[in-house]
Amino acid sequence: MTWTQLVPDLLGVFFFAVSGSLLAVRRQFDIIGSLLLGTCVGLGGGILRDVILDVGVPRAFDSPVYLAPPVLAAVIVYFFAHVVQRFHDVLLTFDAGGMALFSVTGTLVALDAGMNHTAASILGVVTAVGGGVIRDVVANDVPQIFRARGLYAIPALLGAGLTALTSWLGWFGLPTAWAIAAVVFSLRMVSLRHRWQAPPSSR
Repeated sequence: MTWTQLVPDLLGVFFFAVSGSLLAVRRQFDIIGSLLLGTCVGLGGGILRDVILDVGVPRAFDSPVYLAPPVLAAVIVYFFAHVVQRFHDVLLTFDAGGMALFSVTGTLVALDAGMNHTAASILGVVTAVGGGVIRDVVANDVPQIFRARGLYAIPALLGAGLTALTSWLGWFGLPTAWAIAAVVFSLRMVSLRHRWQAPPSSR
């Protein structure tokens, strides 16, 4: 994995792990529960991606560096939860950051594995939303992707699609990765603020 993939991927793991640890605090889990939930969330989407790609041992198990972000997130949240939770919707903010970054890195990994651009985009979305779904299911909560408040899968699809498109055009690089992630993050946060949602199915 190149630095273009590794740095955003690790940051995405950290953001998702923070969201998992914050939810653990709200559910009054102890620090072990916080660490486990943060790890499941931070690594879950990537593990699901690697299992689908059938690339052997998932990167999260093969590279010890992936364990550092969940541990760091659990420690920070455990000792500073009373400070962090003063900010409104902080869990959703970290969740949006993780989702934005994973929509990019998940697509890149799929492209590197030889998938076509359409399939890679789909797997990028799976990577982006997988960790959040695992977090909410484990904590007995309704997954964000199924909630009416805010767009979730659509920003992830946009990020994955832009990543695949810029890669196909030969324009992709680290600045492009950050720009796409910023667009996805912004769309998610604006949709939360204004309560945008996808049109419901007609009856």
